[in-house]
Amino acid sequence: MKFTERMKKVVKFFASTELAVALFLVISLVAIPGTFSENRTFYSSPLFRSLLGLFGINLILCTQRRFATISKSVLVLHGGVIVTLVGCILASFGSVATVNMYEGTTVDHVYRWDKETDVPLGVEMALKKIHWEFFPMPVKIGVLRGQHKEKLFELKTGQGFDFKGYHVAVGPVEYKSENLKLSIFEKGTLIGSFNTSSGPSDLPANFPYSFKLVAFKTPRLKRQWVDLKLTDPSGVVTEGTAEVNGPFKWRGLYFFNTQVERDRDGIPYAGIQIVRDPGRWLVFSGMAIVAIGAFMSTFRRWYGFR
Repeated sequence: MKFTERMKKVVKFFASTELAVALFLVISLVAIPGTFSENRTFYSSPLFRSLLGLFGINLILCTQRRFATISKSVLVLHGGVIVTLVGCILASFGSVATVNMYEGTTVDHVYRWDKETDVPLGVEMALKKIHWEFFPMPVKIGVLRGQHKEKLFELKTGQGFDFKGYHVAVGPVEYKSENLKLSIFEKGTLIGSFNTSSGPSDLPANFPYSFKLVAFKTPRLKRQWVDLKLTDPSGVVTEGTAEVNGPFKWRGLYFFNTQVERDRDGIPYAGIQIVRDPGRWLVFSGMAIVAIGAFMSTFRRWYGFR
């Protein structure tokens, strides 16, 4: 009997609301340093996993003890939180690795942050191309005939202008080289293009005009992404594109393009982050269940009020 009474007290303690509040506060406090740091190793530590596991046990026991009196909406909320916690625990067994790459290069090792060393990726990863997309920006384009200045046009990239029977479509500015690509049309037919930094590329020899990029405003980046290719000794495994919020996925790995910078020589390189997150789908599923429970609870209160 004494053992039974002790067990009841233990179960009552682990199912208590007081313990739930205390665990929530502790988890929130210990998670703060990781929020302001790039180091995520703490989230995979035994301490943090234990706190999440204990919180899950508390919620399960609390739900079981009050099952008969808890509304359906609260049961759904509890179920969603439990699923999310399981996903978080599984996610703590994942990994984050990074590597910086130049366009046209390949790597087969990446830096694992939890192990603080380079590890084999298992395949060769090639960075095929780096892409930028900018918002339309104001430009001033001068039209010349020989050394004579014919006219100055002010417009935005992506637009065009008409001049002496020709239509000139303005492409994006290559910011670092200060080059603007123009496409020249005559009666709706493309007759060639003109680069303001190097001159005509395929225009007819007797084309009478040249163009100059007189001024432009610093462009604002709209989007950046990279083309990746994975290969092994047998050949190409897969290929695709990766960006900040649009990862390239392969066998449970998520490839993100986290940054694009230039080195001292002005050569661009991209930062690639490789994430393995086995709990990802459970976390999102749990959050969806919580949202359903919150909607049910709100509707119940609103309906009861009515």
